[in-house]
Amino acid sequence: MDLILLCVFLPLVTVVWGQYGDYYYGPYNYGDNDEWVNVYRQGFNFQCPHGQVIVAVRSVFNKKEGSDRLWNYACMPAAQSLGEPTECWWEEINRAGTEWYQTCSNNGLVAGFQSQYFPSVLDREWQFYCCRYSRRCPYSCWLTTEYPGHYGEDMDMMMYTYDHYIRGATTTFSAVDR
Repeated sequence: MDLILLCVFLPLVTVVWGQYGDYYYGPYNYGDNDEWVNVYRQGFNFQCPHGQVIVAVRSVFNKKEGSDRLWNYACMPAAQSLGEPTECWWEEINRAGTEWYQTCSNNGLVAGFQSQYFPSVLDREWQFYCCRYSRRCPYSCWLTTEYPGHYGEDMDMMMYTYDHYIRGATTTFSAVDR
């Protein structure tokens, strides 16, 4: 009897699992692994389409290329509970060769980045593109310190929960580790 039940239910489970697999799409599409928004030692400008925000960041470090990184980002539409974007702006520039901490002002969410590499200090300056939405974004924020964990590590950070957003970033600069 158990063998008959197994023969009946095993194909059914296989069919259901196969159908589930057809409908599952990873939420973050970086494009091909070879597609980066920059090349080493060059500037870049990346903006999500209107109404979308950054939900994933990927970065690869290379000391031989001036201690620089390749960068890639993924965007998703902001939750409908936030309403529509009411305004977007570029925040102040975070200068190369310094430590900085930046969050979007006016309760904004990060929707893009602009960066320029400076070979004299082997570092980048950054500017955040932020958007504010018609309904208030919750302020329950925390600073993640795990990406990357150490100097020179690659990074792949994703917002796994749909209603979590990137509001800012911080960096450290060391004249010793460049």
